[in-house]
Amino acid sequence: MDRLRQRADFLAVANGARVNSGAFVLQGRRRDDNGPIRIGFTVSRKNGTATERNRIRRRLRELVKRLEPVSMHAHHDYVLVGRRAALTSDFAAMLDDLRSAFRRLERQATKSRAPAATPIG
Repeated sequence: MDRLRQRADFLAVANGARVNSGAFVLQGRRRDDNGPIRIGFTVSRKNGTATERNRIRRRLRELVKRLEPVSMHAHHDYVLVGRRAALTSDFAAMLDDLRSAFRRLERQATKSRAPAATPIG
Protein backbone atom coordinates (compact mmCIF):
# COMPACT_ATOMS: atom_id res chain seq x y z
CA MET A 1 0.00 0.00 0.00
CA ASP A 2 1.38 3.39 -1.02
CA ARG A 3 0.61 6.92 0.14
CA LEU A 4 -0.97 9.66 -1.93
CA ARG A 5 1.22 12.75 -1.90
CA GLN A 6 0.37 14.80 -5.01
CA ARG A 7 -2.40 17.39 -4.90
CA ALA A 8 -3.70 16.24 -8.30
CA ASP A 9 -4.24 12.73 -6.89
CA PHE A 10 -6.19 14.09 -3.92
CA LEU A 11 -8.35 16.18 -6.26
CA ALA A 12 -9.04 13.18 -8.50
CA VAL A 13 -10.20 11.10 -5.53
CA ALA A 14 -12.40 13.98 -4.34
CA ASN A 15 -14.45 13.55 -7.54
CA GLY A 16 -15.14 9.89 -6.71
CA ALA A 17 -17.52 8.22 -4.26
CA ARG A 18 -17.70 9.47 -0.68
CA VAL A 19 -18.95 8.09 2.65
CA ASN A 20 -19.44 10.23 5.76
CA SER A 21 -18.75 9.15 9.31
CA GLY A 22 -18.65 11.04 12.58
CA ALA A 23 -14.86 11.15 12.79
CA PHE A 24 -13.89 11.14 9.11
CA VAL A 25 -14.99 11.16 5.49
CA LEU A 26 -13.80 8.32 3.24
CA GLN A 27 -13.38 9.10 -0.45
CA GLY A 28 -12.51 6.50 -3.05
CA ARG A 29 -11.85 6.22 -6.76
CA ARG A 30 -10.88 3.37 -9.09
CA ARG A 31 -7.75 3.90 -11.19
CA ASP A 32 -7.17 2.53 -14.68
CA ASP A 33 -3.62 1.37 -14.02
CA ASN A 34 -2.24 -1.76 -12.34
CA GLY A 35 -0.63 0.07 -9.44
CA PRO A 36 -1.03 -0.75 -5.76
CA ILE A 37 -3.67 0.60 -3.39
CA ARG A 38 -2.86 4.18 -2.47
CA ILE A 39 -4.23 6.07 0.50
CA GLY A 40 -3.97 9.69 1.57
CA PHE A 41 -4.82 11.55 4.76
CA THR A 42 -5.89 15.14 5.12
CA VAL A 43 -7.15 17.35 7.93
CA SER A 44 -8.17 20.95 7.30
CA ARG A 45 -7.17 23.89 9.47
CA LYS A 46 -10.69 24.33 10.80
CA ASN A 47 -10.13 21.17 12.86
CA GLY A 48 -7.74 22.80 15.30
CA THR A 49 -4.13 23.68 15.85
CA ALA A 50 -1.27 21.92 14.09
CA THR A 51 -0.78 19.64 17.08
CA GLU A 52 -4.44 18.58 17.03
CA ARG A 53 -4.44 18.09 13.26
CA ASN A 54 -1.33 15.92 13.49
CA ARG A 55 -2.93 13.83 16.24
CA ILE A 56 -6.02 13.31 14.06
CA ARG A 57 -3.81 12.30 11.13
CA ARG A 58 -1.86 9.84 13.30
CA ARG A 59 -5.08 8.24 14.55
CA LEU A 60 -6.34 7.85 10.96
CA ARG A 61 -3.06 6.26 9.85
CA GLU A 62 -3.24 3.82 12.74
CA LEU A 63 -6.81 2.90 11.79
CA VAL A 64 -5.68 1.99 8.29
CA LYS A 65 -2.76 -0.07 9.65
CA ARG A 66 -5.16 -2.13 11.76
CA LEU A 67 -7.69 -2.58 8.97
CA GLU A 68 -7.75 -5.91 7.15
CA PRO A 69 -6.29 -5.49 3.63
CA VAL A 70 -9.27 -7.27 2.07
CA SER A 71 -11.42 -4.23 2.90
CA MET A 72 -9.60 -2.21 0.26
CA HIS A 73 -9.63 -3.02 -3.43
CA ALA A 74 -6.65 -3.15 -5.77
CA HIS A 75 -6.24 -0.34 -8.31
CA HIS A 76 -8.05 2.13 -6.04
CA ASP A 77 -7.09 5.40 -4.40
CA TYR A 78 -8.59 6.35 -1.04
CA VAL A 79 -8.50 9.55 1.00
CA LEU A 80 -9.45 9.83 4.65
CA VAL A 81 -10.48 13.37 5.56
CA GLY A 82 -10.25 13.80 9.32
CA ARG A 83 -12.83 15.59 11.41
CA ARG A 84 -12.41 17.09 14.87
CA ALA A 85 -14.44 14.25 16.42
CA ALA A 86 -11.53 11.90 15.61
CA LEU A 87 -9.65 13.41 18.57
CA THR A 88 -12.12 12.16 21.16
CA SER A 89 -13.87 9.21 19.51
CA ASP A 90 -13.30 5.70 20.81
CA PHE A 91 -10.67 4.01 18.65
CA ALA A 92 -12.50 0.67 18.40
CA ALA A 93 -15.68 2.45 17.31
CA MET A 94 -13.71 4.40 14.69
CA LEU A 95 -12.26 1.13 13.36
CA ASP A 96 -15.76 -0.34 13.04
CA ASP A 97 -16.90 2.87 11.30
CA LEU A 98 -14.00 2.57 8.85
CA ARG A 99 -14.86 -1.05 8.00
CA SER A 100 -18.47 -0.03 7.46
CA ALA A 101 -17.41 2.96 5.36
CA PHE A 102 -15.39 0.73 3.01
CA ARG A 103 -18.39 -1.57 2.55
CA ARG A 104 -20.71 1.37 1.82
CA LEU A 105 -18.15 2.87 -0.57
CA GLU A 106 -18.02 -0.42 -2.50
CA ARG A 107 -21.83 -0.50 -2.75
CA GLN A 108 -21.82 3.05 -4.13
CA ALA A 109 -19.18 2.12 -6.69
CA THR A 110 -21.09 -0.95 -7.90
CA LYS A 111 -24.28 1.09 -8.26
CA SER A 112 -22.54 3.67 -10.42
CA ARG A 113 -20.95 0.96 -12.62
CA ALA A 114 -24.23 -0.89 -13.18
CA PRO A 115 -25.66 -0.29 -16.67
CA ALA A 116 -28.78 1.81 -16.83
CA ALA A 117 -32.01 -0.02 -17.61
CA THR A 118 -33.36 0.64 -21.07
CA PRO A 119 -37.09 1.17 -21.40
CA ILE A 120 -39.01 -1.35 -23.48
CA GLY A 121 -41.34 -0.09 -26.14
